[in-house]
Amino acid sequence: MISSAALNKNILIKTFTFNLQDCNMKKLVFSVVLFSFAMISYSQEVIPLYKDKIPNSKPVKNEEVSEIEPQYHILIISKVTQPTLSIYLPPKEKATGTAVIIVPGGGYHIVAASHEGSDVAKKFNEMGIAAFVVKYRIPDDESMVNKEIGPLQDAQRAIQIVRQRAKEWNIKPDHIGIMGFSAGGHLASTVGTHFKNAVIDNPAKTNLRPDFMILVYPVISFSDSIGHTGSRDNLIGKNPSPQKIKEFSNELNITTTTPPTFLVHAKDDDVVKVENSIDFYNTLKKNNVPAEIYLYEKGGHGFGMNNSTSEVKWMDLVHQWMTKNGW
Repeated sequence: MISSAALNKNILIKTFTFNLQDCNMKKLVFSVVLFSFAMISYSQEVIPLYKDKIPNSKPVKNEEVSEIEPQYHILIISKVTQPTLSIYLPPKEKATGTAVIIVPGGGYHIVAASHEGSDVAKKFNEMGIAAFVVKYRIPDDESMVNKEIGPLQDAQRAIQIVRQRAKEWNIKPDHIGIMGFSAGGHLASTVGTHFKNAVIDNPAKTNLRPDFMILVYPVISFSDSIGHTGSRDNLIGKNPSPQKIKEFSNELNITTTTPPTFLVHAKDDDVVKVENSIDFYNTLKKNNVPAEIYLYEKGGHGFGMNNSTSEVKWMDLVHQWMTKNGW
């Protein structure tokens, strides 16, 4: 189990500045290089989200850091100011025409790029599904004019790119979904509930609504009762107005046009309360939006694709749900 709190404690580790005279540190740095190389070699292409100037950005030095979190051995990326899209395409003979845009978690503080990103993309490719991992900007007043919309801009831009280049990638433009983990689940559900509000330039009026959503132990609410305070503080500040809390509490922004959704959560999650998923699911049903939810009895937070407390593989359930719905 990987909690956001545990990850945050290790964020300040400067992997690439260790003294290389230390043998153990040599091994760790070498592991980072190999891990990063493996990610790059598996994805067919990594492209910048924006060709020219990044919208809503201030000129800052690129201080992005990629490192292996030492306790759980997962790749995390911090201080992201240059957003990218990593493209994972299945073999043409296996392709179903469906695509999933993956938004890793990290409390709007880091991007958990492997166990909630590249690993999941590879699994989708095995199913014949194209996958696109978003490395989105971390909200920061120093690098953004308005940090509240920075991640949403990047997620909307990812949908825009995939829809506009769907034919090139052998994708059906009406079979494009979004998946988010933890705070990435908040971002994904924001895309799914705020798609009528474009925060990027969209001259071609490309449809920014995902066709379906997959939300895994997601932060949904910014309310005091069930919200994840760390994600809320990082995105909209420590003293948000009631109106701002309502705007970013996505269970309060569901309509009949919200995309069909599959949710996964553990009942004993002590980082993001399970009520986030339950409230979102119940409100979807009240609005007659097709939805399914799978709740583990145990598993905590941040387990990625593999909850070690159960034999149930939730990605298999997602595959069944997607098949049943024609995706």
